[in-house]
Amino acid sequence: MEALHWQNRPSLNQPIMVAAFQGWTDAGGAASSAANYLADQWHAEQFATVEAEEFYDFTSLRPQIRLTGDGSREIVWPQNRFLAASAPGSRDVVFLIGIEPHLRWGAFCDCVTTVAKAVRAQAVFTLGAMLTDVVHTRATPVRGSTADPRLTDRFGMTRPRYEGPTGIVGVLQDACAKLEIPVGSLMAQVPHYVPSTPSPKATLALVERVCELLDTHVGTSPLELASVEYEREVSEVVAADEDIARYVHQLEWQSGGDEPTGLGDLPSRDALAEELERFLREQGGPT
Repeated sequence: MEALHWQNRPSLNQPIMVAAFQGWTDAGGAASSAANYLADQWHAEQFATVEAEEFYDFTSLRPQIRLTGDGSREIVWPQNRFLAASAPGSRDVVFLIGIEPHLRWGAFCDCVTTVAKAVRAQAVFTLGAMLTDVVHTRATPVRGSTADPRLTDRFGMTRPRYEGPTGIVGVLQDACAKLEIPVGSLMAQVPHYVPSTPSPKATLALVERVCELLDTHVGTSPLELASVEYEREVSEVVAADEDIARYVHQLEWQSGGDEPTGLGDLPSRDALAEELERFLREQGGPT
């Protein structure tokens, strides 16, 4: 397959593949950040890539010019990388870390399933994050779902019930299922009123869930500290706006907090999100 380029073919011990893409199902950058964090912590090494030329509209996602150490310039293209690592006390892990493609999703998924079969992946888990009615002061929920009874029984996942538009993770799950590769989804839930702000809390939740699935561990102190700072900074911005504060109070009540009082008429979800994002940009945080 011409679009798939192997640097080497690693010999792995019953690997699990973890796939994450920047794009439509990566609210707060949580999924791609979680995969990158685990790959860095476990010293994952790249062994294959997918050629960008066939899968992207470069007028929508433009390549970047970067200066090298000697002052010359190079073009950096959108990347989809396969990396392999050994998780502590567990099996091996293959990471697919990339950007949701614009074109030829079927052919792109053929590249992914080719790698999954070549390394004899025991299962594939896609990571994602979606905007929903959760509150930033609570732990981030992560929904695990699969249509494969082997994963339902083993990992306690539920059957998916979603119908509607999908992203590359949905198409990849379908491609794996057709080849009888066990496939599941981990989807973190991010507060919809901070849609563009990086969410270390959601990243932390996905990292912990992946470790739970693999029966392994990883140090998470940097993510925990970043989560505390994220919650503090968002709370400060929320408190500065009466409408947003009342809305967040309502969400906290719905998730088990005190009963809200004097809510009155609230602006729409989109208006609240736009207002809070404006506040965050003006105050320069959180990052």
